[in-house]
Amino acid sequence: MGRVTERRKVIRIRDGAVSTRPDTLVAEEPLEIRLNGKPLAITMRTPGDDFALAAGFLVSEGVLASAPDLRNIVYCAGATADGSNTYNVVDVTTAPGVTVPDITLERNVYTTSSCGLCGKASLDAVRTTTRHPITDTPPLRVTPELLSELPDRLRAAQRVFDRTGGLHAAALFDEHGELLDVREDVGRHNAVDKLVGRALQSGDLPLSRTVLMVSGRASFELAQKAVMAGIPVLAAVSAPSSLAVDLAAETGMTLVGFLRGSSMNVYAGEERIVLRAAAVRA
Repeated sequence: MGRVTERRKVIRIRDGAVSTRPDTLVAEEPLEIRLNGKPLAITMRTPGDDFALAAGFLVSEGVLASAPDLRNIVYCAGATADGSNTYNVVDVTTAPGVTVPDITLERNVYTTSSCGLCGKASLDAVRTTTRHPITDTPPLRVTPELLSELPDRLRAAQRVFDRTGGLHAAALFDEHGELLDVREDVGRHNAVDKLVGRALQSGDLPLSRTVLMVSGRASFELAQKAVMAGIPVLAAVSAPSSLAVDLAAETGMTLVGFLRGSSMNVYAGEERIVLRAAAVRA
């Protein structure tokens, strides 16, 4: 099993002084996800929570919707010459009756730690229909003051980031701002998959009373992963993409970006944000 961090020797230059020292780096290794024995995707990830990552990825692909859909996840032999287990290949077995996608070269996906999912045949293939429509009834309501506290709470929970400075994080909070779970990974999309996968394994989908907080930007892919898990509020410390905003508006999700201190932009679903009426100006 790969480690979350690794040590490498570096040459350190500070104000002209040169020295050598060991540095702690975040580990990055490939993970091949197989579905019922057939290769489906390869993602570059930080080792750890691999089964949850695979399960969450399959939620975002529309394959899994609840714990009974999942029969088993196991590590299987890697691609080494002697056939030994590299712990970089997982096989997900679905329960009888679960519809699986047509696994073809056009359908297979490759994900990277930087840009996430690539290689889908069309935008329509990316817009997967969720089996968990956003139906927070009564509507989840959060204040700007509560949202402004979430980035610091997320940062305080990032254990590996403190040692490496090289990890993204995703956290689930309840509607009162209490931390439910946090995952770190070299790829922010992987961190979200790990959260969603753990929720599926524990029978907690849909996540209809939660807020998803992510480090970095809010891409279309992250918005889709939130929608597929039934999450009504997605908040990010950086900018959203135009497609992420469009998807949030289409599905009824609240999307908040540039969440820094008491400042934030609400791009969609403003009805869930408790605003002082006099403070809202065109």
